Amino acid sequence: MNRIASATLAATLLMAAAGGARAADDVVEKSFFPYKAGMPSHPVAKPGTVINAANVDQAKDAVDAGMYEMIKNGWTEIKVGATEQIAVHPAYVEATRKNYAGVKLGDGPGKISGYIAGRPFPEEPDANDPRAGEKLAWNYKYGINTGDADFMTPFYWTYKTMSSGKVERTLKMSFNFLNFMHRTTLTPAPNLEPNPSEMYRAIYVKVTEPQDIADTQLLIHRYEDDTKLDSSWLYLGFQRRVRKLSTGQITDSFLGSDLMIEDFEGYNGRVSDMKWTFKGTRNILMPYYRHNEMPLTNELAEPDFKFVGFGGKGGCFADITWQLRKVYEVEVTPVDPNHPVGKRTMYFDAQIMGASRTVTYDRAGKLWKSFSIGMSMPEYHLPLNKNSGIAIYDSFSMVDMQSQHCTTGQIRTLQDAALSPASRFSVDAMRSGN
Repeated sequence: MNRIASATLAATLLMAAAGGARAADDVVEKSFFPYKAGMPSHPVAKPGTVINAANVDQAKDAVDAGMYEMIKNGWTEIKVGATEQIAVHPAYVEATRKNYAGVKLGDGPGKISGYIAGRPFPEEPDANDPRAGEKLAWNYKYGINTGDADFMTPFYWTYKTMSSGKVERTLKMSFNFLNFMHRTTLTPAPNLEPNPSEMYRAIYVKVTEPQDIADTQLLIHRYEDDTKLDSSWLYLGFQRRVRKLSTGQITDSFLGSDLMIEDFEGYNGRVSDMKWTFKGTRNILMPYYRHNEMPLTNELAEPDFKFVGFGGKGGCFADITWQLRKVYEVEVTPVDPNHPVGKRTMYFDAQIMGASRTVTYDRAGKLWKSFSIGMSMPEYHLPLNKNSGIAIYDSFSMVDMQSQHCTTGQIRTLQDAALSPASRFSVDAMRSGN
């Protein structure tokens, strides 16, 4: 009888384990393949349709508040493309499957435990969970947005007056990104050692044109401890010295543009600096497209690459198609009452957790800025980027709706880890010109 009871117990435990594994697989499957049961649809925002001032009211639920205002005002229009799956890198998906069950939020903002790699909280956000927005913030922070390493060069920023379309200034730059911890696609994984400061991620920026600010460099170290302030340094070529940036300087205009350092990638700051409130799940138009099938411009072209062009009012809007995609809407409010931003509404793509649309409000609650980050399907970009498992940063548009000014970006992204060595992300490297 004891043997029979033991066998029965063992079988029960095996069945329970199998059931748990199936449930975990189902969670991960739904997180990374949100369109497996079918693509989202809308009676007006259909592939091939152009959303403009004449029909935007009929498609109001398919655009965010910032885009609605700009389309309604006749500043731009949206060409709707077909929604596509993005094949997220299988190593990142597998890391999520293996590790997410052990991840927990801490007892306060900016605290998390048990995280190793992958998406920390792949479960569908629950409107009844008061910390659902915070979980989405961690998914964004530890997302696969640029992969474990990325290099963008050249990266053109152009400053424009919307009323006239006058180009005021064009900067030529390069951006490097590298994950030091929680890696899934690069060896060693999950962590690069030695790393005595426990740095999670680093960003390095270098300006090469125009001449008056050439060799300006920015270095950001983001730490594993989210409650620890980032370390940021600026090197001014004409002064030939490195200075450490104060916390307040990340919310200043970066090099005279319409972006703050905090705006990079949608939000470039700590989870603990903001209050994150989940507002719901929506299907809205997002700037995702096939780069090679867009009407590319011959301006600023590289031997192997042409950039997307810009049009609309002042030349402030990328000439691309947009996809109707599942997103999580999150209201992001600064903890610091003196912060220049009143709030941001961020739209996290449910499949890759990138923030390709961010709408910023001033402290009086009025629409201030509209930020679009254009993402290309990796199979329709440079050959190097195929099968990279990420959407490729390809363009951006930051529109200051109040001052009628914009900064646009055209990006040549290279998914090659060798171009972002760890040695590049040091203060000494800045001084030596890297």
